[in-house]
Amino acid sequence: MQTHKLDVHEQPSDDAALADTAISRLRQVSMKLAMAKIDIAVFDAMQPLEDDWRALEVDNLQSLHQSYDWCSAWVNAFQRPLAILKGTYAGETAFILPVELVKSRGLAVAKFIAADHSNINTGLFSGNFAESGGSIDAEKFARQLQHALKGRADLLLLQNIPLEWRGRPTPLTGLPMVKNQNHAYQLPLLAVFEETLKQINAKSRRKKFRVQSRRFEAAGGVEYVVPETSEEQHRLLDIFFRLKSIRFASLGLPDVFADRETQAFLHGLIDRRDDAGQSFGLQMHALRLKGGNEDRIAAISGISRKADHVICQFGAIDEDLVPDTSPGEFLYWQIISGLHGKGIALFDFGLGDQTYKRSWAPVETAHYDVVLPVSPIGVAAGAAHRIVTRGKAYIKARPKLYKFAQGIRARIG
Repeated sequence: MQTHKLDVHEQPSDDAALADTAISRLRQVSMKLAMAKIDIAVFDAMQPLEDDWRALEVDNLQSLHQSYDWCSAWVNAFQRPLAILKGTYAGETAFILPVELVKSRGLAVAKFIAADHSNINTGLFSGNFAESGGSIDAEKFARQLQHALKGRADLLLLQNIPLEWRGRPTPLTGLPMVKNQNHAYQLPLLAVFEETLKQINAKSRRKKFRVQSRRFEAAGGVEYVVPETSEEQHRLLDIFFRLKSIRFASLGLPDVFADRETQAFLHGLIDRRDDAGQSFGLQMHALRLKGGNEDRIAAISGISRKADHVICQFGAIDEDLVPDTSPGEFLYWQIISGLHGKGIALFDFGLGDQTYKRSWAPVETAHYDVVLPVSPIGVAAGAAHRIVTRGKAYIKARPKLYKFAQGIRARIG
C-alpha cells in the first residue's frame, strides 16, 4: 500500500523522538536475541496447529489466504504433502508459515498453501514478531528455515508478499527476494460512495454508469443478485466456470479453473463463513438479465472478506450478451457501492495489471517472492525463478512487447 509521510510540522518533539529511538533499539536487541532462541518445527498436518493458527489469524493484517479455513479447503481438495513451519519463542507461537510441498521433475518446492489462487500472502505472525519489521536477524532466520526444511524441500518459494501491508512491514524483509512481475490494485472505501468515487474521476464514472443503465433498460432490464442460499451460490460458481472456460478457449489460453481439484476448492470456500458475516471464504455476485434474456447471467464475480478487507477473487462475463453495456464494470459498481456502510475499508482487485483495475483502483501495491534455496538443486531452481520473474516483469512493463508475447502464447496454446 502507499503510505504518507509526516509533514515537517508534524514531526515528533526531540524528547519523543529520543524515546522512540530508544524503544526501537530495545526492540531490535530483543528480537535479535529472540531469534537465537526461536525453535522452528515442521508439521505435516494442519489439525495440531488449529488453536494457535486461529489465534494468530484474528489479526486483521494477516492475509485471508493464510487463514485456517482457506488453507483447509485447499488441502482437502488437493491432498498435497504439507511442511507447515511453526516458530516458537518462550513457549508462545511466534509465527506459522502455512506451506505445502509441490513436487515436479525431481524438484520439491515449499510454497504457501493455495499459492496459485492467492492474491496476497503475509504469513501468520504474533503481534510482537509482526511489529519487529526489519529488526530480525535475517541471515540467522534464513538458516533456521533452511535447516527446518532440509530433506523435505529443495527451495522455499513464498510468493506475492507486499513488503509493507497497510502500514506494517513484513517480518520476512531481509530474506532473499525478487520483485514479482504482478502488482495488486486496491480501492480505499471512504465514508460514503460519492467520496470513494472522487478518488477515481467521479464525474466520468457516473456518466458511464448512466449510459450503461440506459442500455440495460433498452435490452429488457437487469437485476443485481447476491443469492442467500448455499445452493444458488454453488450454481453461480458453476456458471462462472463455464463462462471462464469459453473465454480462455477464445484466447487460446489454458483454463486455470478447469481441474477438478480447483473447482472443489472454490466450492469448499462458499460455505466457510463466520456467524456475523464479517468474514467469508467466497461469495458470488451476479447481474441477471430480464426481458428476452430472462435469467441469463451477463456478468459474475466472486469476492472474499476478512474484517474490513474485501478481495475480488475472479470475474467473468457472457460475451454474447449486451456487450455494449460493459457488464463487468457495471457489476463492480453494484458490488462496491453496496459494500459502503458495512465496515469495509478496502476493496482489493487482486493481482494482475488490467485496464479496468487501473480505472477503479488508485492504489498499486508491489509484491515480492521469497526465494530461499535449501539444497544444491534448489540453488539452480531459485536462480531460474529469478530470471523468469525478471523476464516477465520486463515484458509486462512494455505494452507492445507484452501484446506480442500474449499473441505467441495464444498461438501455441
